[in-house]
Amino acid sequence: MFFEPYAIEVASRIDPASIRLAVEIASGTGRVTRHLRERIPASAKLIASDISEDMLSIAKKKLKDFDIEWKIIDAQSLPFDDNSADLVVCCFAYMLVPDRAKALAEAHRILRPGGMLLFTTWDKLELNAASHIYRKIAKKYLGDVLSEAYNLPFSLYDDTLIRSLLQDAGFSKIAIGHVIKSSFCRTAKEAVNGLAQGGMIYNEIMKRNPAWMDEIKDMAEKELSEKFGAEPMIAPMSALISQAWK
Repeated sequence: MFFEPYAIEVASRIDPASIRLAVEIASGTGRVTRHLRERIPASAKLIASDISEDMLSIAKKKLKDFDIEWKIIDAQSLPFDDNSADLVVCCFAYMLVPDRAKALAEAHRILRPGGMLLFTTWDKLELNAASHIYRKIAKKYLGDVLSEAYNLPFSLYDDTLIRSLLQDAGFSKIAIGHVIKSSFCRTAKEAVNGLAQGGMIYNEIMKRNPAWMDEIKDMAEKELSEKFGAEPMIAPMSALISQAWK
């Protein structure tokens, strides 16, 4: 619902002819990884990594027929030589990294001269309609109990801040754009189920009062259906796509 449209967009921005080694940071369950492998040359090496072994296990099963090397890696400490990669890709993860400056500096370090860092971050929460509606309803129940971590997924939307971080990391040629897409789900009910399952908000609701979950889901489904359709549900979303060359 959220990641596939941007995975396709990210892959389309890669020049396959220039790639011999591509490194994906925070590959998760492999949504972007598949498109990267299909975009870059068959002769190029793709290393897909994540800090979570559980995520990588899912990705490995999904993409078992693809030529991909999988590694458990922390974005803040990349186990690669200087000037060794042609491309570094990181989709929707840098806003969650504790030390963003260090992570970006590491990407710069491993890129060869002329190599590109390509990454996405979510735009403001209110510009991501489905997430905004669900979180707004959940917050009515939870009040201010959630920590600042609640806002992390939508905390890196400022072009000026991103540009500054990239410049500090050593990048000089930088392009940043706000890209609007549509989040598509077969039904509003399925969309809400996806939004509700897992994560800090879910854990907090279940800890405080599990009965709230059904109420929140019912309210969110009703609002999403009214605003964006019950079947299918198509809602606007926005992310920043940043490209930086060494």
